[in-house]
Amino acid sequence: MGDLMAPRISQSLVPTHLDEFDFVEIDNSRDVDADDDVDDAAPAALMVTSMAYLPQNSVLCELRHEAFEACVSSGPLDVGLVSKWRPKDRMKTGCVALVLCLNITVDPPDVIKISPCARMECWIDPNSMAPQKALETIGKTLSYQYERWHARAKYKIQLDPTVEEVKKLCCTCRKLAKSERVLFHYNGHGVPKPTANGEIWLFNKSYTQYIPLPVRDLDSWLRTPSMYVFDCSAAGMVVNAFKELQDLTPSNSSGSSVRDCILLAACEAHETLPQSAEFPADVFTSCLTTPIKMALRWFCTRSLLHESLTYSLIDRIPGRQTDRKTLLGELNWIFTAVTDTIAWNVLPHDLFQRLFRQDLLVASLFRNFLLAERIMRSANCSPISHPMLPATHQHHMWDAWDMAAEMCLAQLPALIEDPKVEFQPSPFFTEQLTAFEIWLDHGSEYKKAPEQLPIVLQVLLSQCHRFRALVLLGRFLDMGSWAVDLSCQVDLVKDDGHKYFIRFLDSEEAYPEQRAMAAFVLAVIVDGHRRGQEACIEAGLIHVCLRHLQDSTANEVQTEPLFLQWLCLCLGKLWEDFTEGQIIGLQADAPAIYGPLLSEPQPEVRASAVFALGTLFDIGFDSSSLSRDVGDEVSYDDDNDEDEKVKAEISIVKSLLDVVSDGSPLVRTEVAVALGRFAFGHNKHLKSVAAAILNHQPHSVLSSLPFFAIKGTTSGCTSANYYSHTGPILKAGGDSQSVVCDGRISTSNPLATSGVMHGSPVSDESSQHSDSGILTNCISNGVIDRAHSRHLDNGFYSQCVSAMCTLAKDPSPRIASLGRRVLSIIGIEQVVTKLTKSTGHVSSSESTTPPTSSLAGLARSSSLFDLNAGHLSMTFRTPPVSPPQPTYFTTGLRRVYSLELRPHLVSTPDSGLADPLLGSLGASGSSERSFLPKSTIYKWSCDHFTKPLLTAADDSNEIISKREEREKFAFDQILKCQHSSINKLHNQIAGWDTRFEAGAKITLLQPFSPVVIAADECERIRVWNYEEATLLNSFSNHDYPYKGISNLSLINELDDSLLLVASSDGSIRIWKDYSAKSRQKLVTAFYSIQGPRPGVPSLNAVVKWQQQSGILYASGKLSSIAVWDLDKEQRINSIPLQSECSVSAMSASLIHGREFAAGFTDGSVRLFDIRTPDMLVCATQLHTQKVVGMGFQPGLDPAKIVSASHAGDIQFLDFRHHRDAYLTIHAHRGSLAALAVHRHAPLIASGSAKQRIKVFNMDGEQLGTIQYYPTFMAQKIGSVSCLTFHPYQVMLAAGAADGCVSIYADEISSPRF
Repeated sequence: MGDLMAPRISQSLVPTHLDEFDFVEIDNSRDVDADDDVDDAAPAALMVTSMAYLPQNSVLCELRHEAFEACVSSGPLDVGLVSKWRPKDRMKTGCVALVLCLNITVDPPDVIKISPCARMECWIDPNSMAPQKALETIGKTLSYQYERWHARAKYKIQLDPTVEEVKKLCCTCRKLAKSERVLFHYNGHGVPKPTANGEIWLFNKSYTQYIPLPVRDLDSWLRTPSMYVFDCSAAGMVVNAFKELQDLTPSNSSGSSVRDCILLAACEAHETLPQSAEFPADVFTSCLTTPIKMALRWFCTRSLLHESLTYSLIDRIPGRQTDRKTLLGELNWIFTAVTDTIAWNVLPHDLFQRLFRQDLLVASLFRNFLLAERIMRSANCSPISHPMLPATHQHHMWDAWDMAAEMCLAQLPALIEDPKVEFQPSPFFTEQLTAFEIWLDHGSEYKKAPEQLPIVLQVLLSQCHRFRALVLLGRFLDMGSWAVDLSCQVDLVKDDGHKYFIRFLDSEEAYPEQRAMAAFVLAVIVDGHRRGQEACIEAGLIHVCLRHLQDSTANEVQTEPLFLQWLCLCLGKLWEDFTEGQIIGLQADAPAIYGPLLSEPQPEVRASAVFALGTLFDIGFDSSSLSRDVGDEVSYDDDNDEDEKVKAEISIVKSLLDVVSDGSPLVRTEVAVALGRFAFGHNKHLKSVAAAILNHQPHSVLSSLPFFAIKGTTSGCTSANYYSHTGPILKAGGDSQSVVCDGRISTSNPLATSGVMHGSPVSDESSQHSDSGILTNCISNGVIDRAHSRHLDNGFYSQCVSAMCTLAKDPSPRIASLGRRVLSIIGIEQVVTKLTKSTGHVSSSESTTPPTSSLAGLARSSSLFDLNAGHLSMTFRTPPVSPPQPTYFTTGLRRVYSLELRPHLVSTPDSGLADPLLGSLGASGSSERSFLPKSTIYKWSCDHFTKPLLTAADDSNEIISKREEREKFAFDQILKCQHSSINKLHNQIAGWDTRFEAGAKITLLQPFSPVVIAADECERIRVWNYEEATLLNSFSNHDYPYKGISNLSLINELDDSLLLVASSDGSIRIWKDYSAKSRQKLVTAFYSIQGPRPGVPSLNAVVKWQQQSGILYASGKLSSIAVWDLDKEQRINSIPLQSECSVSAMSASLIHGREFAAGFTDGSVRLFDIRTPDMLVCATQLHTQKVVGMGFQPGLDPAKIVSASHAGDIQFLDFRHHRDAYLTIHAHRGSLAALAVHRHAPLIASGSAKQRIKVFNMDGEQLGTIQYYPTFMAQKIGSVSCLTFHPYQVMLAAGAADGCVSIYADEISSPRF
C-alpha cells in the first residue's frame, strides 16, 4: 500500500528500477472460503487505489502567477518624494515676543464698553491692583501660560511699548531664534482697532499718542519662519494686510520658495471682541493658553451639572496637566485627543502636517484655536487663521468631549471634599478604541478612513490601553500598504537607523524571516537615495550581504528563500546607478557569488539575483562618477582597471545567458532589463554585429523573429503564412549618416540587404547598401553610443544578440515587448507594414499613417497581403523613447519589388537629426533612463510585506470544502469505471460545430463540469458547455504569425483548473479563467524546448503534463527530452535520446510520478524514470511506422502501456516481463490518426482518417464502432483528428477535420447539438 500512496505522501517511496516493479503480483485465483473477507476488504482497497490517482499537489498558484501579464511596471520609486503624511523637516519655535498694549484705566477712543463688561486679562482683574503692577503681573502670567506649552523657547516681553521698542524686540528675537520660528503675540485691548491698511497701534514715549505700526515693518523685522497672534478687535484687518503683503512680496525674497508665515486672529475685520462678563477680556488668549480652564468655565453653565458646579470649583480642579492619573491630567489628555482627531479628519493632509505635526508650539496653539472657534462663535465672533481652516465648531467629536468632561466633573465635588477619594478615569478612550475596532470589522481602504486613528496612536503612551491599542493597530496595518508609510529614508539615515538594521541582518540569532525584513528596510533606505547608499556602503553592507549569500551556497541546509531574495534586492538597490557601489561589488567578486543563485529552485530568488547582476552594469547615470577626480581611490581610468571591468561584465552576461530561457516570466523579465542595460553601454558594437548577422546569415535567429515579416527570397516575397498577421519588420540602423539622392537613401552599413528586402530600396547591384534609419554616429534610436565602452569578442556579442532576439519572440507578451525594446537599443528597428488594397498604381500623394503604439507592442493588420496586387505600402519609423511627440515618417511606395522613399521627409546630413526627439536625448539623462526597460521585481517583492499576516485567507475553508467534494465525486466515478460493464460507447449525447476551418486538432473534457475544450491548428481555443449547448468562450492562444497546436492539458484539475496550451514550436502558455467569456488571463508562458536539429524546419513539439509530480515533459524533432518542474518553473533535467529519430508521442504514469513513456517516429517505444541514474528504463521496437498515440493502461501495473502507430496497429506491452507486445490489434489499415486510453476504465479508442472510431477493452475485444453512415437519420462523423476520454466518466470526445466535435457515452440520453 505504501507505493499506492506515493503520489499523496512521498515520491521517494516509489520504486526506481524496473526490476522492483514485480512487487505487485496479480493472482486471479480466489479461495472460496475467504470470499467474505475479500469482499469486505474491497472497498478499502479501492479507496486507496483511487487516492493514488488523485494527486494532492497544486502548482502555479503563487502570488507571482496572479495576472502577471496584466501587471504593468511602474519603474523605480520616485526619488525625492515623501509620503503625504510625513513632514519633510521638523521645526521648533525658538523665541516668543509678547507685546501687551493694555494702557490700564484708559479705554481706547473707538470702543464703548458695556457694564458690566469683560475685564479679566490672563485671569487677573486689572482693577484689583495698581495699574503698573497689574500690567507687569499680567505680562508675567502670560509668559508663564505660554511656557507650559513650550518651556525651551526664549520669552521676551514688552509692556505698552513704543515702535522703537517693538523693533528692537523683533530684531533681538530673530537673532536669538536664528532659522527657527519666532512667535509674536500682540494684545491690543488698550489701543484702537487696526486700521484699514492693517496697521496696529503702539504708544509714544509719553503715552500721549497712539503710533501706528505697519505690518510691512513688522514682517521685515521678524522675517520667516514666523507666527503671529493678534488678540484685538477687527484683527482680521491685520490678516488681510499680511495676505496682500505676501501676494506682493516675491517668493524668493526671504531665501525660501514658500514664505512660512502663520497667523491667528481673534475675530474678523468687521467684528468686535465679546464684552460679556461671562468671558474674560482676553477670551481668545485664554483659549489659546489655558484651554481646559476656559473650556470648563464655558461648559459648566451649559451642562446638566450647572447647579452643582461653580467657577470656584473649576478653579480648584485637583491634579496636574501632565499627570494623566489625575482629573486635570485626564481632561487635558481627552481634550488633546479630541482636538487632534477633529483636525486630522477635517484638514487636508499637507495642512495637517504643517500645523499639527511640524512644530510643537504651533500644534498646541492650533489645537486650542479649535476651542476658541467653538467658544467665540457662541458670542457671534469668528476667530480666523492663515492658512484658513475649515469650520470645526460643530464637529461631532465636541459632543464626545462634552460627555467626557461632564463625567469627569461629576466627580469633582467628592474629590475636593475628600482628597483620599480615588479618581475614576473616563471611559472615553475605551469607547474610542471600541469604535476603531468596529471600523476594523467593517471598513476597508475603499471606505472612509477611521477617524479614531489619532486616538489609537495617542493611547499607545498609556499603559492601561497600550496592549489593546497595539493589537488594533496591528490589525489596521495588516490591511495593506495604503495604511503604511515607507518614506522613511531620510529619517533612518539621519538617526543612524541603518546601522541597527545592518547589525540585525548580520545576526545569526534572529530568524531568517526577521532578517529578510531587515534587508527589506535597508533596501527601502537605499532605493534611489544617494545619501542612504553612501551611508550603507560606509557601514559595510555590501560585504555583509555577500558573505551571507556565499554561505547560503556553501551550506547544505536550504537558506530561507525570502532572506536570499531580499539580500539580492538590497544589494541591487545599493549599487544601482552608483558607480562606487558597483566597483566595490565587482572587487568583492559579486558576479561569481551570484552565479549559483541563478539555479535556486525559487523563481523569486533567481529573479532577484538577475536584478542584482543587472544593476552592476555601469550605464553612466551616476552623476558623482562624472565629477570623480582622476586620483580617487576607486576608479577605472587606467587600462588594467578597464580590463577587470570588462572581464566582470563578460562574467555577468554569461550568467544572464544561462537563464535567458528560464521557465519563469519573472526571471526572464529581469534578464531582459539587465541585457538592456548591457546593450545601452555597448550598443555601437552590438549594432554592428547584428548588422553583420543579418547580412551574412539570412536564416539566423534575427530572421526568425515573429514580427520579422519579410524574409529574403529571390523574388522579394515570402510564404503566405508569414503574413497571416501583418506585423513589424526588423530593420537595423547603421552608423553612417543617410545620404539622400534622387529620392533614395544609401548608407555604408550593410544591414538590410537582399536578405531583408531584395531589390529595395536600391537596385540589386547595390544591394549591400540599405536605409540607415537616419541614425548618426553618436545617436541610435535615441540612445547615445557609448564610445568609451571597450570592444569585446564578436562571438560574444553574437550570443548576446541571439539572446535578445530570443527574448523578443518570447511567448509572454510583456517579455517580448521588453525584448523588442532591447533590440531597438542596438539599432534593430521596427517597421510597421500595412496592406495597400489598390491593385493599380498608387499615387505619390498617398501615405500610410502608422498606428499610435509604444514599444510594448505594434498594431497589426488583420488582413492578408495581396500578393497579386504587386503593391505594398510600408512605413518606417523609429520607436519613440519617451512620451509620444510629433514624429517623422518615411512613407514609401513599393512597385515591382522596388521601394521609393519620399526625399522631403528624410533629413540630409546638413539638416541634422530628422527627429527632434532624438536630438534632445543626448543631453537628457532622464530621457535616456526612460528608454531602458524597467525592472519589476523590487516593487513586486515589496508586496510581500503588505499582505495580511494576522488572519488567514477568507476563502481557504471554501477551497478545502470544494476540493473534498470533488475528490468524493472522483472516487465514486472511479469505482463505477472500474466495475461497470461497458457496452458499445456509441451513443452520441452532444455534437458541436466548432466552425474551425482547419478542423478540430485537439479536444479536452473537463472533469467536474459539462464542458469540452477544442483547439485548431491556428491555435484558436473554444470552450463549449455540451449540456446547455452554449459557447462559453473563444480566444486565440497568441498573435504570432506562426501557428500550430500540440497539446491541451488541465493543471490542478481538483481545484480551479488552469489550461495548459502547448504550441508546435515548443512554447507553453497557461491560462486561468479560460471558460469565462473574454476574461481569460495568461498565468505564465515559456519555451519548453529550444532550437531544432540542423536542417529541421520545425519542431513539432510533443508535450506531456504529469500532475502527480508537477513535471512537464517536452520534446520534438530534437535529440533530447526536456524535463520541467512547474512548481520551480525550472528545467531540471534533459534526457539525451542518442538516436536520429525524434519523439512523436508521450504518456505519463498516473501511479508513479516522474515515470513516462515516449513513442518515436521510427516506431520504437521507450520507458523512462527520471529518478534513476540512466533515466532510460527500457526500449523496444513495437511498430514499423511513427507512433501516433500511447498511454499507460488503467490499474496498478506501472509498466503496462498501449501504443498505436500510423500503420493502424495497436500494441499492448508489459515492460516488466516482455520486450515484445503481448497483444496486437490491427485496428485500422494505414490510417490511424488518434488513440485515447481511459485513466480508470479498461477502455481504449482509436480513430482513423476514414471516418471511423473503434472502442476496445484491455483484452483486445472490440466493443463497438462509430462510423459514418450515409442514411438520413444515422450519425455522421468526419475524418477523425483527435480523441479524448473523460477523466472519471465513461465518455469519449472526438474531433474531426470538418470542425465538428462529438461526445459519446455508454448511457442513453437525449443528444444536445
